[in-house]
Amino acid sequence: MDANSAQRCMFQDALVRRIMRLGQGSSAASDDSDIDDFASYLADEVFPSLPETLQRATYETREAVPDSDDMGLDNTPVSFTDTLISYGLADDLEGALQLLRKAIGDYVDDACAPPPIWSATRALECEMCERRVPLTYHHLIPRSTHAKALKKGWHPESMLNSVAWLCRPCHTAVHRAASNEDLARNLYTVDLLMEREDLQRWARYASKQRFGVRRG
Repeated sequence: MDANSAQRCMFQDALVRRIMRLGQGSSAASDDSDIDDFASYLADEVFPSLPETLQRATYETREAVPDSDDMGLDNTPVSFTDTLISYGLADDLEGALQLLRKAIGDYVDDACAPPPIWSATRALECEMCERRVPLTYHHLIPRSTHAKALKKGWHPESMLNSVAWLCRPCHTAVHRAASNEDLARNLYTVDLLMEREDLQRWARYASKQRFGVRRG
């Protein structure tokens, strides 16, 4: 998923929360099976009309993001506002735009939130073999590559200290499977690591091993 797609998904989630909060009794918010399609339609209609800086809002670009209260929203599609009105989510155009401003505000809070304190993300199980054993943290973007990753634009600065919690055997397996530069450029999430067949095989093996049992 590229950055813009991720931001659009965050915007849709913010819109869903507003619809659920303001749509009590509305058919648009009463059926869980329909609300995803409804919100996806609304997000597809309005997200491309938002300022580019808003569409690409991140922690790094937060200073350039316009305040939703100051936005005229003159380019908001009529299809978006009419839909909110017809489903009883707004009484009129101004009410529809006010709902949109609130959803934008929620979206900006999410998109521009500071990165987590990675040490606080500690897991109970190894993120590869899923065993409850003593864990280490693996820098998903190895520290030796940080300067190059920034210079080449591989990752934003806020992601440089992201970690995965791995048992020592899995941690070792990762570093034996790829160079630090390959890890930084291509294998910088657990999901990406687990797309490798060799690490899948390793994780299946490790998951069956009892911690602390020495094998002769």
